[in-house]
Amino acid sequence: MATKRFGYLDDFSLKNQKVGIGTSTANEKLEVLGGTKGGDVVVLGIATLTSYSGFQNTKTSYVDNVNITGGESGTLSGEVVIGAGLTMSVGTGATTGQGNIKSLKVSNTFTPPIGGTNDRPSAPQPGTLYYNKDFRTIEYWDGSFWRQVDNVTRMGRGVCSGGWNGNAPGVESSIEVFSLASQGEAIDFGSLAQDQREGGGASNSIRGIVAGGGPGNDTHMEYYTMASGGTGIDFGNLTSGRRRLGGLSSSSRAVFVGGRSPGNTNIMDYVEIMTLGDASDFGDMSDGSKTKGPSSTSSPTRGIIANGYGAGTGIDAITISSKGNGIVVGQDLFHGGYNTNGASTGTRGVWAGGYTATAASPYSMTTTSIRGIDIASGGNATEFGNLIYKNYSTYGTGTGSNTRGFWMGGADEANSQAAGQHILTMNLKSGGEAENWGDLTQGRSGCTAFSDCHGGLGGF
Repeated sequence: MATKRFGYLDDFSLKNQKVGIGTSTANEKLEVLGGTKGGDVVVLGIATLTSYSGFQNTKTSYVDNVNITGGESGTLSGEVVIGAGLTMSVGTGATTGQGNIKSLKVSNTFTPPIGGTNDRPSAPQPGTLYYNKDFRTIEYWDGSFWRQVDNVTRMGRGVCSGGWNGNAPGVESSIEVFSLASQGEAIDFGSLAQDQREGGGASNSIRGIVAGGGPGNDTHMEYYTMASGGTGIDFGNLTSGRRRLGGLSSSSRAVFVGGRSPGNTNIMDYVEIMTLGDASDFGDMSDGSKTKGPSSTSSPTRGIIANGYGAGTGIDAITISSKGNGIVVGQDLFHGGYNTNGASTGTRGVWAGGYTATAASPYSMTTTSIRGIDIASGGNATEFGNLIYKNYSTYGTGTGSNTRGFWMGGADEANSQAAGQHILTMNLKSGGEAENWGDLTQGRSGCTAFSDCHGGLGGF
């Protein structure tokens, strides 16, 4: 029988002894045999329970496998901690009602389904997790497509590099950085290993890559670390030299599209961002006449290419994780871009500026339009807003976070020696007129930009 007795109004205190309720030979510090109703037993602290009904409303740690199939309320309302190597099964009877499982911690082991890119589940439910052994990333299904789980804390940095300014020698080799989270001026971030203008840029949350460019038609690629800057480091070479190319990326792969060498080229190259080496052929853009200075943006899985200067207005789409030619999914509003570059929320892709027609383009034929499409479905471009400065709406560059687009620099059409110094922004989700965000340290045209938190990186 029990070794201690308490009066009705006495505090019940147990220290280093075993007490049984419904048994005189308890094996645990507190062992209850028989049925109880929710609320009859409330455990404060850590306890081991093999079964229970009602709410378990404080932290509970399990040291054995547990199967919860139901209960008086059918819910758990507290934190549940599962030890290493254990499993927990929750039946439908335990997941309905007023409460819910607020926290689930898994220590030391977590094994989602494993397979390659072509082995993903065929009919996943939203929230399904999957380990992609090809890219060594965990992915989840958001109801439309697979996104990479991103557990990297991003700094919210935009980087602008290279370019040209007749009034400021040395721009071609400089790099500067600005905040995507708060307004302010850009500051020096380092220097390119090789002078560059009209190149292509792409990045993940760790590393940015600058590819190609002029003043010749270069194959050179270099990279630097987004968190620290410094001097660019050799990455490898493109398959062919060119300038006025675009760049887009997922968390793992960068694709450099189009360009001029010296004529238009519809080549697309790709690299794995975290692996040094020369680029490989990805495929071709759909129209070789519109490949000079394209705008490019992406979701975590799909790239969108638009607005290259030439005869066509088609918008191409590619699947970043696989190789292949661009497929036309819609039409842009205007013909010519010249490195206007794009930004995305991960679902909506936008780009800005450019020329309105195919003929030789004086200042009067430029546009301030900010337009884009739904990346997953495609379609013809829709206008979302306008840039502020028409003079600087060509030969600029752009990047973004997953909520804002940023456009900077650009050629001054009325003054060939000058270049734009402004940084403009627009809310990608609501649209509207662009507003001033800050200024670059120097005016730049034909510059390159990217960020550590653009919409192509995915995650949650």
